[in-house]
Amino acid sequence: MDISLNFQPGQIVSLEHGDKNLYAEVIQVVVSRQLCWVRPLLLVTYTSELPIITDLRDGSDLLWPINLFRHALDTEVITLLSQVLLKEPKSETDSLAKQQLHQFIQQLWQAYQEGVASGE
Repeated sequence: MDISLNFQPGQIVSLEHGDKNLYAEVIQVVVSRQLCWVRPLLLVTYTSELPIITDLRDGSDLLWPINLFRHALDTEVITLLSQVLLKEPKSETDSLAKQQLHQFIQQLWQAYQEGVASGE
């Protein structure tokens, strides 16, 4: 991924791993450390049928390497967000959503570390 990406606060970005995409809103870019502070919005698991969407709007923020993010296209996000935004956010993120986010982040970090170790 391109390390020179110019993300702006409020922009929607994506982290991809396997059949899942984490869509998040940029809060701040920490240029000196090449990190991006984001607020997760939703985790989408793509299946052969309809995508499974997990609402993460009340979850924890992430500080993640900027080079792993990509710009999310409006056309890919609008229909997904519209399904989530029609619902009121829960007062507390349910434990299943937290667990899914945690598992996704662990898998992505492990893949990233293996890539770094192998020189990719």
